[in-house]
Amino acid sequence: MDEDRTIRGRHDDLTQQIIGVFYDVYNELGPGFLESVYREAMRMALSQAGLRIATEVPISVHFRGTVIGIFRADLIANDSVLIELKTCGALLQEHESQVLNYLKATEIEVALLMNFGPKARFKRLVMDNSLKKSRLKSVESVFIGVKPLADAEVIA
Repeated sequence: MDEDRTIRGRHDDLTQQIIGVFYDVYNELGPGFLESVYREAMRMALSQAGLRIATEVPISVHFRGTVIGIFRADLIANDSVLIELKTCGALLQEHESQVLNYLKATEIEVALLMNFGPKARFKRLVMDNSLKKSRLKSVESVFIGVKPLADAEVIA
């Protein structure tokens, strides 16, 4: 099996099970509730399906070896799949970017972005750990061709 299929196929059985539960919850509750309601319903339904579920999991964001922020993932299933829930009209690029940043900040490689909007929608996102930058590695500043202000030429 080639590497691309291995990445895309990671946790397929688990993600299929989660997607099935997502549609069960959506069909039972319908749209219109707050995200917190769907989060609790998903936690309950996924637990009843035999999955280990963690909720509101803190994710540390590092910059140059220092934690500069902490975000919270809605759910993590079996320590393997991050689940981010939304309740909006449509999934946007910003939502996808948020989830990709969560993946980048963790050792988790697979995420499901799930929207309990007017239409049930989900997106499966994958980020291979070998492609992630070290969260502890410091990055030196680089010169990009812009003069510092002290050396700038003043035009009168």
